[in-house]
Amino acid sequence: MTIVTTDTPVTSLRQRMQHDMLMRGLGRHTQQDYIRHVRRFAAFLERPPDTATAEDIRRFQLSQHEKGASASTINGAVSALRFLFTATLRRRDLARSLIITRNPRKLPEVLSVEEAAQLLEAAPGIKYKAALGVAYGAGLRVSEVAHLKVDDIDSTRMLIRVEQGKGVDRRAKRTPLAG
Repeated sequence: MTIVTTDTPVTSLRQRMQHDMLMRGLGRHTQQDYIRHVRRFAAFLERPPDTATAEDIRRFQLSQHEKGASASTINGAVSALRFLFTATLRRRDLARSLIITRNPRKLPEVLSVEEAAQLLEAAPGIKYKAALGVAYGAGLRVSEVAHLKVDDIDSTRMLIRVEQGKGVDRRAKRTPLAG
């Protein structure tokens, strides 16, 4: 696990936050996202984020809504700032003032049998057909399919072992094979 670096000068607060993220095993992309959100918060404040008040957080979140930020962007900022205030600054009082935005739930689009067949037929080769079939049938992400090995497929128990999937920190998640 490495510390994420950027071209911006590193303040002692950022370095401390990066060390906290490293010690907790946060992934590289999560680290980058957290730093980006905290940097955006500091730009909004026009001062270091460790000087923030609950009212500053309220104004920041209100400005995000007014600018039309998506629920996932707002919630990403909430996660980053919660990490900053709880893990790095030890200010749980400020972390409690952060509000998660509800993400409207929508049902996923499910392809018909004919549409799934058309998708597989459109693949340029057998390797791509297999990858698409496994991804769609087991609900895997592209990176999860790309990292699969033959040993990860247990056809006897109809399971696929996925390591390092999203939200799976050094543990394996078992995905049933589509039947």
